[in-house]
Amino acid sequence: MNTVQIKDLGLMPYEPVWRQMQAFSVARGPNTQDACWIVEHFPVYTIGSGGSPSHLLRDNGINLIKVDRGGEITYHGPGQVVFYPLLDLSRLSINVAGLVRLLEQAAINLLAENGVTGDRIAGAPGVYVDGAKIAALGLRVRRGMSYHGLSLNVDMDLSPFLDINPCGFSGLKVTQTRDVGITSSRTLLADRLFDHFVQELGYTRTSV
Repeated sequence: MNTVQIKDLGLMPYEPVWRQMQAFSVARGPNTQDACWIVEHFPVYTIGSGGSPSHLLRDNGINLIKVDRGGEITYHGPGQVVFYPLLDLSRLSINVAGLVRLLEQAAINLLAENGVTGDRIAGAPGVYVDGAKIAALGLRVRRGMSYHGLSLNVDMDLSPFLDINPCGFSGLKVTQTRDVGITSSRTLLADRLFDHFVQELGYTRTSV
C-alpha cells in the first residue's frame, strides 16, 4: 500500500481532533490506508505526558491540555499549519526517530523551495531559522501506529509563546513563515508540506 490520504479538517478545537486521532489509530487494521490530517486549532497550549507544568510561566486565559505525546509545552492557534501523520510505522519499517527526521526534512524542503534555510538543532527536535523555532514536533506511537505530529507557524499571533518556555527551553525564540519573507498562504504551504512529506516517504497522495 503506497498511497497516503490527505484530509483537511479546517479550524477545529484541539481535543476532539486528538480523540479522533486516538480512535483512528486504535480501530485501524493491517490494510487501513495511512492518512495525514491538516488542521488549524483554536488557541490552546498542549503539554506532553512527561512534561512539566512549570514551563507555563503565567496564566493568560488560554487553556492547557495534557496529552499523550512526547515533549514539553507548545502553543497552537489560528494561522498555524498543524500536520498529523497517522501512519503504520511497522509497515513502513521506520521508527519514531525516523519519522521525526522525515517530518523535519519535509519542513526544511518546504522552506528551501521558498528561499529560506531551515536547520535542525541537536537534542531539540523541530526546525529552526536563524536559531528561532518555526516548526515544533511531538509524536505518539501506539502498537506501531503514529499520531500527533508537526506544527508550522505561518501567519499567527506569536505573543502566547511569550508566556511559556516553548518546548521546555527558556528564552527560545519562535518565528513564522511570514516573518522570514514567505508570502504564500497557509493553504498553499500546508499542501506543499504534505507533498514534501509523501515524497520523503516514497508515497503518492490521495485526497478526500
